[in-house]
Amino acid sequence: MASITVPNPLPSPEQDAQNLRKAFQGWGTDEQAIIGILCHRKAAQRSAISETYDRLYNESLLQRLHSELSGDFRGAVMLWTADPAERDAKLAHKALVWVIIEVACASCSDHLMAVRKAYHSLFLSSIEEDVLRQLLVQLVSSYRYDGEHVDEEIAKSEAAELHDAIVIRILSTRNKVQLKETFKHYEQNFGKAIDELFSMLKAIVWCLTSPERHFAEVIRSSILGLGTDEASLTRSIVSRAEIDMKKIKEEYYRATLVIGDTSGYYKSFLLALVG
Repeated sequence: MASITVPNPLPSPEQDAQNLRKAFQGWGTDEQAIIGILCHRKAAQRSAISETYDRLYNESLLQRLHSELSGDFRGAVMLWTADPAERDAKLAHKALVWVIIEVACASCSDHLMAVRKAYHSLFLSSIEEDVLRQLLVQLVSSYRYDGEHVDEEIAKSEAAELHDAIVIRILSTRNKVQLKETFKHYEQNFGKAIDELFSMLKAIVWCLTSPERHFAEVIRSSILGLGTDEASLTRSIVSRAEIDMKKIKEEYYRATLVIGDTSGYYKSFLLALVG
């Protein structure tokens, strides 16, 4: 359910590298040429282009893009061109709770393993060591079974456990004054309001069961209000364009809002990825 389109016939990595080189030369950078090439290549193809560019011109494609571009457009292009596992490892390294949830819950097991390896290579520590919250450590430590088999007995048993969970028991048996005091101590002890815990749980459930709902909500939230949250908008579109952007668009149902809240080459770049 990827949203990007790839030309047929596909130019060779050498051709793409040469055309990118041309886009960098002259009086100004040809941003549209960069968009036309990179936004219409899959991850393995972008990797081949980067390796070929480095070999032909003895310079890093990512470094050249960084020097040629600017602003939100540069950030989006850099994220898109990077290796997906390294990209997610760098995002997770920022210790953003929501990013860690997305990487841990909305990725297949093979990609999650690749992110963990890339994280260790980049930062000389394991992602488990750097994620302090026990819940998030559990999410990134497991290798999930990605098949279709379902164990009905386990499902029934764990549904009952969820219903009888301590949080549910507390909320359903304590009076409002007692709960208010409990929530106050929770915030004092853990530095976050209790409603953020439930927001995290909702994000985890959505990322595990229907990630398109989560990312549609992230995109919607990033463009509502007085300003656009470019970081969240870019992360969502770049990380899902090759996975389930078509489903996200169906869930969102008004993707044109993305157009109205961005501009320039940044807008053109996002449009190319959204399809």
